Amino acid sequence: MKLNLEGDLADLEAGIATLSPDLLIERGADGLTVSVERTGDPRIEVSMDGERAVIRYSRPIHFYRALGLLVESLREGKPFAVTEEPQFDTIGPMFDVSQGNAVLNLETVKRMIRLMAVMGLDMFMLYAEDSYDVEEQPYFGYMRGRYTQQELKELDDYASQFGIEMIPCIQTLSHLKDVLKWACFADIRDDEETMLVGHEQTYEFIEQMIAAAMRPVRTKRIHIGMDEAWKLGQGEYLLRNGYRSKFDIMNDHLKRVLDITDKYGLKPMMWSDMYFRAGSQTGDYYDKDCVIPDEVVEAMPKGVQQVYWDYYHFDEEFYIDWIRRHKKLGSMPVFAGGIWNWKGFVLNYGATFVSTNAALRACKQEGVREVIATLWGDDGTECDIYSALLGLQLFAEHAYSRELGEDKLARRFRFCTGAEMKAFMDIKFVDEVPGIQPDNLETYNPSRYMLWQNVLLGLFDRNIEGLSMGEHYRMWSDKMKEYASSNGELGFVFELLHRLCSALALKAEMGLKITGAYREGDKGALEEIASVHLPELTKRVNSLRSFHRERWFTSYKAFGWEVIDGRYGTLLLGLDTAAARITDYLKGRIAVIEELEEERLLFNGQEGLVDCYFYKAMPTASRIAQP
Repeated sequence: MKLNLEGDLADLEAGIATLSPDLLIERGADGLTVSVERTGDPRIEVSMDGERAVIRYSRPIHFYRALGLLVESLREGKPFAVTEEPQFDTIGPMFDVSQGNAVLNLETVKRMIRLMAVMGLDMFMLYAEDSYDVEEQPYFGYMRGRYTQQELKELDDYASQFGIEMIPCIQTLSHLKDVLKWACFADIRDDEETMLVGHEQTYEFIEQMIAAAMRPVRTKRIHIGMDEAWKLGQGEYLLRNGYRSKFDIMNDHLKRVLDITDKYGLKPMMWSDMYFRAGSQTGDYYDKDCVIPDEVVEAMPKGVQQVYWDYYHFDEEFYIDWIRRHKKLGSMPVFAGGIWNWKGFVLNYGATFVSTNAALRACKQEGVREVIATLWGDDGTECDIYSALLGLQLFAEHAYSRELGEDKLARRFRFCTGAEMKAFMDIKFVDEVPGIQPDNLETYNPSRYMLWQNVLLGLFDRNIEGLSMGEHYRMWSDKMKEYASSNGELGFVFELLHRLCSALALKAEMGLKITGAYREGDKGALEEIASVHLPELTKRVNSLRSFHRERWFTSYKAFGWEVIDGRYGTLLLGLDTAAARITDYLKGRIAVIEELEEERLLFNGQEGLVDCYFYKAMPTASRIAQP
C-alpha cells in the first residue's frame, strides 16, 4: 500500500519510517494522498471520502494509532470515518525484568514498542529491582542480565520517536533480595529483602540507584516502588531503634527518598499498599476494615503519586471503593491492573478480562487518568511474553472507547498482530481443566504443577483423580498445534503450548497410573510404563524443553535460563530414576518402591484442584535451593 502523507510531519518522519515495514506501507507522491493535521482536540479522527484521506490528532502517539486505523480501514476498501476519544492521559505496560529472572533483550523491547505505537499505548516501564547498571556497585545486578546505560538510552531513543515515554521503575525499600544477598550490602540490610531505614549508607545507595536509573532517559518521572516490605522495622531496624509503627517508618523513609528525587527534579510515584497494610489488623492491602488515621495522611510526605495496584478483584464496586479510598490520601491515584501471565506457562485470559473490564470501567467512572498494565514474571517467567499481546490490546481498546466493544477488539488485534483473538483467548484452557469454573477466577495453575511434580512422589495426584486430565491435554495439544499454523508470526506462542499439552497428555496422570499398577501388582503394566511410556514422555519433555529454550534465547537475555534448565533437569532425571526404580523392582533387585508405599494425601489438605504458586513446592516435599 502506497501513501502520500502531507502536512506537518517533521516530528513524525522517524516513527513513520520505523513502522512502515510492519504496516506494509510505502511512501510516494503517486500514493493515496493523506492530509495529516495536528489539532488541539484530544480526539483522533481518521476518514476517507473519495480520493483523499485525513488524519487529525493532537499527540504523536495518537497519530501512530490513527495511521494504523487508516491502513486497517483502507484494506477494507470502502469509505470510512472513525472518531475515537482517549479515555486516559497515560496508559501502557510494565514489563517485569527482575522478579522472574528474565530480562527482555533489546529486540524484544523494540518489537513491543512498535506494537504499542500501533495500539496507541504511550508509556512503558521496565520493572528493574537490579536489572540496570549502577556504576558504583559492581554486585548490583551481577550475573542477572542487567541493562547497560547505553542499552537503556537506546530503548528510550527508540520509544521517543513514537511519543512513548519510558519511565524507570525501581525499588527503594524492599523487593531487593537479589541485591541484599551479597555481603557488600550487609551494612544496609534490615532483613533479607528490605533495606535499613534511617541509615545514612542506605540513602547514599538509593541516590546511586536513582541517578543510574534516570541518567539514560528523557522523562522526569520515576516509580520508586516501596511495596510489600512485609517485615518493615522488624529486623535490624528493631534492634537499633526499638518498636515504631510502620506508618512512622514509612513516612520517615519516604521523606528521605523524596529529598533525593527533589534534588534531581523528578516526579515520583510509588505503590500504595504499605500504607493500607499498616492500617489493617491483618496486614492485608484489600482489608475493608483498614483505617489510615487522618494524622497519618496529614503526615504523609507530599509530592508523590500513589499507585493502586489490583488484579485480584472481579467486581467494579470494589475498584470504585478502593479508588475513592486512595483519593482520600490527597490526590488521584495511578491505577495498575494486571495481565495474568505470572503463574506458569499459561496466561489466564479469563481472570485478565474479567478483572480488567471491571477495573477500567471503574477508572473511567472515577476520573482516573493514568493506567499501568503489569506483566509480572514471578518465579521463573515460564510464560512466553508474546502470549500477553491480547492483554495489551485489551487495555489499548479500553483507552480509546468509553465502552469496550469485543468485535472491535478482535478486529484491532488481528490488524495489530496478525493473530486471532479467539486463539489467544483459548490459551486459558490449558489451565482451565475439568474441575475448574469458567474463566478460572480462582487463578489455579494445574498445568504447571502437573508438569514439574515428580511421578513417583505425586504430590498433587490425589487432587486430580478422576478428572480425565490426559484426555483434556490430548485435545488441547491438537488444538494448539492447529493454532500454531494459523496465527502468522505469532504461531510460536501456540507451538510452545502444543508441546506442553503433548507432554501433559502423558504426564498429568502418569503418577496415578504408576501407583495404581504398583498397588494392584500389575507388573505387566509397570513394564509397559518403564519401557514405553516413560521413554516417550522423556522424548516429549525434551521436545518442550528444546523449543522453550529457543524461544527464551530469542526473547530474553541469556541470564535466567539456568533456572529453567534446572527445572527441566530435575524433571528429566526424575523420569529416568522412575524407570530405573520400576525396573529394579520388576527384576527383584528391590522388594518395594518406597515412594509408592507412601499414602497419597491431598495437597495442603484441600479437595479438588489447588493453586500452587511457587515451583519449590512442586517437585518435592523437601526444601530445595531453587527460587
